[in-house]
Amino acid sequence: MNKIFVFAAALAAIFFLQACSRPADGSASLRTILVWEQEDAQVAPYIDSVLEAFRALPGNEDVEIIRSHYQPEDLRQQFQAASLAGVPPDLILSPSDAAGVYAVSGFISPLDGLFDFSRFNKAVVDAITLDGHVWGVPVSNGNHLMLFYNKKYSPEAPKNTDELFGFCREKAPAFRLDYCLAFDLGEPFWAMPWLGAFGGWPLDNKTPTLDTPAMTATINFYLDLKYAKKFVPSECDYNCMDSLFKEGKAAFIINGDWAISTYSNLLGKDLGVAVIPKLSATGRWPSPMVSGKYFLFSSEAPEEKLPLLKRFVEFYVSRPNQVRQYIELKRLPALKAAASAPEITRDPISRASMDQIEKGRPMPMATEMRAVWDTARNYMGLATTRKMSPEESARRMQQNVEKKISEMNR
Repeated sequence: MNKIFVFAAALAAIFFLQACSRPADGSASLRTILVWEQEDAQVAPYIDSVLEAFRALPGNEDVEIIRSHYQPEDLRQQFQAASLAGVPPDLILSPSDAAGVYAVSGFISPLDGLFDFSRFNKAVVDAITLDGHVWGVPVSNGNHLMLFYNKKYSPEAPKNTDELFGFCREKAPAFRLDYCLAFDLGEPFWAMPWLGAFGGWPLDNKTPTLDTPAMTATINFYLDLKYAKKFVPSECDYNCMDSLFKEGKAAFIINGDWAISTYSNLLGKDLGVAVIPKLSATGRWPSPMVSGKYFLFSSEAPEEKLPLLKRFVEFYVSRPNQVRQYIELKRLPALKAAASAPEITRDPISRASMDQIEKGRPMPMATEMRAVWDTARNYMGLATTRKMSPEESARRMQQNVEKKISEMNR
C-alpha cells in the first residue's frame, strides 16, 4: 500500500479520535485533560487511581481525564503524527529517549519557570535537560537496567562477572536451566552498561563515539556469551527473556526497574535484586543509562489550560503519590522529599536500585541518540549473528550514525 496514503489515513484517524474525545463546547474542553502513556498493563490501575483521586478533589468535579495507552514505539509515532496534524494530547507520560526529537521539532514546550525543578533529584532532571531547558516533569527516578536473580538457584548475587560465569559454568547445569543468564542482546539499550564497563559511551556531548575499541570489545563480549560460553539465548527478544526468568528457566536476568513489581509478585522471597556485576576483565562497573518517566507538555496545549495541567501534574508527583508509587510499583521517586520516606529507605530493593543508579549515567536527551538507537540495533545484530565482524560493525555503525545526524540537521 502507498506509504503516503497510510500516513494520511493515520493522521485522519488520529484527528477523528481526538475530535471525538474533545467536548464540542470550547470552554468545556479547557476542563478536559488528554493523556497518552506507554506503561505496562500492571501500571494502569495505579495511574487510574491517581486520576480518580485528582478528580475527587474539591473544584475538580467537572474535570474529565482521558487516558490512552500505546506501545512505546507507537506512542512516539502517533504523538509526532498528531502534533503534525495539530491534534496532539495535552500531556504524554514517557521516558526521556524521544523527548529530544519532540523538543527540536517544537512538539513539546520547555517548562522552565512553570515548575520548581530544584525539588527533584538532579540526575533525573539532567536527563530531561537539553540546550539549557527542562522539557519534562519527573515522575520516577531510574528507568535503568539492573540484575534480578532467583534465590532458589543462587542465594546471593555475584559481585563480578568471574563469579557470575563461575556459577553458570559450575552450578547452573545441576538445575537443568535452559540458560543461566537472559537479556535482550538485540536491543542496544542492553548493550550500554557493558559499553560503559569497557570504557566507552555512544555520544560525547552530541558527537557519536561508536567506532572505538570499547564498542568492538562489547560486541566480542556478546559473541563469547552466545557462542563460546553459551550462557545466554542465541535469539531472544524482550518477551522471550522475560518468560525464561518468570518460568524459572534462567537463574539471572538483566531487566529494567519497571519489572521489579512483576517479579516481586511472582517470586516473592525468592527474588533477588542487585547491581549488574562488575566486569572482571576491566575492573569497571557496567553503567546502565538512567533517566525516569516524565510528563511532557504538548506545545499545542492552550495557555488557558496550563494552570489545570500544572495542578494535575503537581498532584501526580506529590510526596504521598511518589511514596505510594514506590510501594505499589517499586519505582523510585523523583521528588527529593519522597526519597527519604521510611517506606523506601528501609526496603533492600530500593537500596539495590539506588546503588545501580549511582553506577549508571544519565541517558542523553540529544536528538543524536535516535540515530544511535536506530543504527546500533542493525549493525550489532549483524555482528552478533556473525554476518559482519565486530570491527566492521563498529565502523559501519559510526558512519551510518554520522550520516543520519547530517540528514537530520539539514
